[in-house]
Amino acid sequence: MTTLASPLSSTFAASLVAAAVTEGLLARPKTLPAWLFYDETGSRLFDQITALPEYYLTRTERALFAAHASEIIALAAESQALQIVELGAGSCEKTLVLLRAAAERQDTVLFEPVDVSAAPLEAARERIEREIPGVLVSPRVQDYTRSLALDPPLTGERRLVLYIGSSIGNFDRAEAHALVSAIRAALAPGDAILLGVDLVKDETLLRAAYNDAAGVTEAFNRNLLHRLNRELGANFKPDFFAHRAIWNPAKSRIEMHLESVLRQIVTVPVHDSGLSSERRTDLQIEFARGETIHTENSYKYQPGEAESLLESVGFAPIRTWTDRRGWFAVSLARAA
Repeated sequence: MTTLASPLSSTFAASLVAAAVTEGLLARPKTLPAWLFYDETGSRLFDQITALPEYYLTRTERALFAAHASEIIALAAESQALQIVELGAGSCEKTLVLLRAAAERQDTVLFEPVDVSAAPLEAARERIEREIPGVLVSPRVQDYTRSLALDPPLTGERRLVLYIGSSIGNFDRAEAHALVSAIRAALAPGDAILLGVDLVKDETLLRAAYNDAAGVTEAFNRNLLHRLNRELGANFKPDFFAHRAIWNPAKSRIEMHLESVLRQIVTVPVHDSGLSSERRTDLQIEFARGETIHTENSYKYQPGEAESLLESVGFAPIRTWTDRRGWFAVSLARAA
């Protein structure tokens, strides 16, 4: 019963990348969307980041799941069986804890991980079905930030959407509101969402989490340029761009940038495919010394802010769990 959604065709995927690069690098200031990080190499580097000593987010959220998984599943399901969906699933490492709790509660659990990259989803499928009998995995290769399409749950089941790992932090407040609103629109009354958010804390801890001593986050950031070279034939010299991660207190966010260390011009070929021909345009992108490409935001939330966001789009908060230091929170809410 396991199925794997068809991956994006290479032509269509390349066109999405080219469109994002054209729009972002011609903008002022220059920017690129964070989803470009997650090719196969980027996904592997991010998995390494989650294990770094400075990167507290993953282990703190995992500890919350370890302590409260059974309660989370029971509250989400009430007296019914659950079908579980995870948005931005990646390797599903933390999700194993919740899936085990669900499998202990019901005979069969249908799990639908959603991500833009097929490789980590297939690896997660193999691991989950090997380690947790009774969990059937049906991955979806989909950009849920552009369009979220979910199949109706099985008769008599409720759906629990996991949006964990502080993924919501990549979006500004208006974008986050629109995204959570789209999730609510895809659910039926009684379905639930579990939202994980990183909380505001000491600036030293925040900056260290994105500036690790081993340089893995730096490699992750620069891999975005390697990807554009590989997939579009651009001629970025990644060593000519420095990794920068700064705390912006006014906007309550960590900002990641790639800063040009010298004045340079980068060529990015963009192919425009028509019905009978293909045209190539070479974009000449000029960088001043010190100019940056803004590659990611990671917004940090105040206590209670996630619950207010959920309420504003039609969810009724059920319970929120935080660690003893107040570093991270996961909020469970039901579609009203």
